[in-house]
Amino acid sequence: MRVATWNVNSLTARWPRVEEWLTANQPDVLLIQETKQNDEKFPFAALSQLGYESAHFGQGQWNGVAIVSRVGLEDVLRGLDDDPEARFIGATCGGLRVYSCYVPNGRALDNPHYEYKLRWLESLRTLLAQRDPDQPVMVGGDFNVALSDLDVYDPAAFEGATHVSEPERAAIRAVLATGLVDLGRDRHPDEPSYTWWDYRNGSFRRGWGLRIDYLLCDAATAARVSEVFVDRAARKGEKPSDHAPVVAEIEWSPARP
Repeated sequence: MRVATWNVNSLTARWPRVEEWLTANQPDVLLIQETKQNDEKFPFAALSQLGYESAHFGQGQWNGVAIVSRVGLEDVLRGLDDDPEARFIGATCGGLRVYSCYVPNGRALDNPHYEYKLRWLESLRTLLAQRDPDQPVMVGGDFNVALSDLDVYDPAAFEGATHVSEPERAAIRAVLATGLVDLGRDRHPDEPSYTWWDYRNGSFRRGWGLRIDYLLCDAATAARVSEVFVDRAARKGEKPSDHAPVVAEIEWSPARP
């Protein structure tokens, strides 16, 4: 079973790239962030033609999260607590409970959006702490936090900024403490494995990246993961997203509905 997460940075602008990637890579489940579409514009029909069911939680030109699956899609949950923004969607796909998360950016340490970000992550932690321990789970998305200095191309360049502050990192550690494994770091403990590069200053070419996109899962599921990688090729070419997909290969046969 192949599960991936990808912040596409506008499905309207990036649909040809997403369609191409789905066709070439054939993931069983793709968690999408930043669709920047309402539900009426979301390409349900085009995805169906590719063999995928889909669920979307949209907000027009901002935010937006989706799950696409070719192994079933049930029990859709849209939204996290009373958050008014379209940043969270969950579903059960082939027996695996999956969540697509687009964590608030935070903007600046003295900005109210930073406190919103910390509250949002606490709501996510609470939801995951209350889950059925026997239910396999995968949490993926753009977390807008680099968990350690290894996840930042130059920690000094981000001193005093969001994405690297200790409260943000502690919030991610608290999410992991609900019994989840950070697959990217678990499988590649000493590699940077960046997932995002700014469009400016030739950042991708220079290797100026951050690891802010994650796949997190329960320990039993993690034991069945054979491979985890960042698909850097998806960041190349014409009109790419500024994020690359993170992909996990899981050794199991999906339970279909």
